[in-house]
Amino acid sequence: MYYETICGGAGADFDGCDAVHTHMTNSIITDPEVLEWRFPVLLDEFSIRQNSGGAGKHQGGNAVVRKITFLNPMTVSILSSHRLKPGFGLQGGLAGSLGQNTVLRYNGEIVKLTGCAEVNMQQGDSLIIETPGGGYGYQD
Repeated sequence: MYYETICGGAGADFDGCDAVHTHMTNSIITDPEVLEWRFPVLLDEFSIRQNSGGAGKHQGGNAVVRKITFLNPMTVSILSSHRLKPGFGLQGGLAGSLGQNTVLRYNGEIVKLTGCAEVNMQQGDSLIIETPGGGYGYQD
């Protein structure tokens, strides 16, 4: 069993922070080496999701992309937010990008997941989590 909190973008009345935990305290993400040592997975990508923060006088923080490939069959449960309604902008600033969860099957099939989902992964399948961008960003 493995539980992970994944960061996203933040915003405020200044340029937002990229790839941060905003409402989760006392939590850090697992190091790739530990994740791959403890579980039969490969962390293929953990990167900034460019241009995912809301635009305006102050830019909302960018989110992240996390792609994990499974080396053995496993069941994945995901609980995530801002998949239907984005982080809002203030005073005319634009909303951040929606998050999305996707399974890329070993045979090339793409399966879109909801924000709250359970899915059986097969050897060679990848889970791609794109967290939501920060939405603040006063308009000039």
